Amino acid sequence: MAEARTLTPTATDRRIAALAALAVTIHLAEAALPSPLPGFKPGLANVITVAALYCWGWSTAAWVTALRVLVSGLLLGTFLSPTFALSAGGAIASLAALAVAVRLPGTGPLGASILAALAHTTGQFLAAWWLFIPHPDLPLLLPPLLTLAVIAGTVSGTIATVVVNGLRRE
Repeated sequence: MAEARTLTPTATDRRIAALAALAVTIHLAEAALPSPLPGFKPGLANVITVAALYCWGWSTAAWVTALRVLVSGLLLGTFLSPTFALSAGGAIASLAALAVAVRLPGTGPLGASILAALAHTTGQFLAAWWLFIPHPDLPLLLPPLLTLAVIAGTVSGTIATVVVNGLRRE
């Protein structure tokens, strides 16, 4: 009979788990707060993703994001719901933008966060339009949504810059 093997988590596994747990906690806290505008959340959990990107690379950031979306969806009861589809669409677009941003010369956490917020909003918008609300006037909402994304990306990017600088000093 074959002997059972045990999986031993690596330091990278533990780091990803800790970062994902922090991102999930922030996401859950945001979900519990009233929204200033319908459907708008500041996306502060993305601070953790951007910090992971600049300190440990895209793979770590992608794992943190995937775990945040999945675990938050399970804990909030939105897994496989329209809300989950919008969250996943935004997260995928955001990760794609971060993959580009980290390669652009002179783009730090602030610029990456703004690009990620714009991509996240665009990804969510496209998912909503294609899957749920294919109304021809829906694109009229995009300019104000993108304006809010720039503001949210600036706030989270400023925080991410402080976090990344602090982590790099250690």
